[in-house]
Amino acid sequence: MTNSEMVPRTAVPAGIVDPVASARAELKAALAAIEIKGNVPRRVEKASVRAAAKARVFADRNPLGAMVIAVGAAAAVGGAVWAIARAISR
Repeated sequence: MTNSEMVPRTAVPAGIVDPVASARAELKAALAAIEIKGNVPRRVEKASVRAAAKARVFADRNPLGAMVIAVGAAAAVGGAVWAIARAISR
């Protein structure tokens, strides 16, 4: 099978004549689509890997901007923790 003939897991290959084989291929594609959509931990992992790669590229191109963002994020988290701790202590 060449790259031009490869079919994604969620697609049904064309040219299936046998109705049983066609039904099996449709079921297989439907189950693959459900797995891809329903596997939230895997989707979150892929999204976090993409975000980390983008952050690394940004930090390589703009180290000062990355430092400012890191300090701002740390200040925001610290402020949120302080506000929650203060609200609980009252």
